[in-house]
Amino acid sequence: MAALSEYKVEVNNLCKNFGDLEVLKDCSFNVRRGEFLCVVGPTGCGKSTFLNLLTCLLEPTSGEILVDRERADPRKHNLAFVFQEPSAFPWLTVEENIRFGLEIKNQPRHYIEDRVNTIISLMGLQNYRKSYPYELSVSAEQKIAIGRAFAMNPDLLLMDEPYGQMDIKMRFYLENEVIRLWQALGSTVIFITHNVEEAVYLAERILILSQKPASVKEIVNVDLPRPRDIAGDEFVQIRSYVTDKIRWW
Repeated sequence: MAALSEYKVEVNNLCKNFGDLEVLKDCSFNVRRGEFLCVVGPTGCGKSTFLNLLTCLLEPTSGEILVDRERADPRKHNLAFVFQEPSAFPWLTVEENIRFGLEIKNQPRHYIEDRVNTIISLMGLQNYRKSYPYELSVSAEQKIAIGRAFAMNPDLLLMDEPYGQMDIKMRFYLENEVIRLWQALGSTVIFITHNVEEAVYLAERILILSQKPASVKEIVNVDLPRPRDIAGDEFVQIRSYVTDKIRWW
């Protein structure tokens, strides 16, 4: 088990009720610093509520979320989000989109320039710095949102089914992009998805939520080399195991 000092995020006995409706019940888990954790579960189990609690958009009924051993607070901690819908600002260029959060945070100019150049290079957007989102493909537009989030060097990067509306080829392309960014920049990522294959492809660990009221049913280690072979025996075994855990209760 990892030492406490290795944990970036600690979730302790997290519960959320909406009136008489119990959505989350006694969820506890830890996220290691620099880890890529995927969260899966049955449709309607409360994954979105779970995300909104992590982002502090909702207050828990009971329990707590700690970032670096302090209560999660967007005013203190640098949280970033990537959602399913394209979220690049259409009136800003690629470069301006990626700069946006850094400028809001009043980061030093030299830091902004270095960070933006690093992200644009890692994302392969050098030829599109001055382009607007509407001039680019859907996948390139989503790369802007991903790059903007990573540029913030967030304490915690939360991704909510960011490839849900894309075809298989585009999904794999963007999954590889986000893995490359994560490995290069060392961010801590929590990635919510309903796609088990995507979770096995991306994650170091997969957190499986139960039916509502959701609790942590199991955490599965994915100790596979990268890039991962989706047709390999070990990959298929883990995918089948996680799928069965979601399907049968």
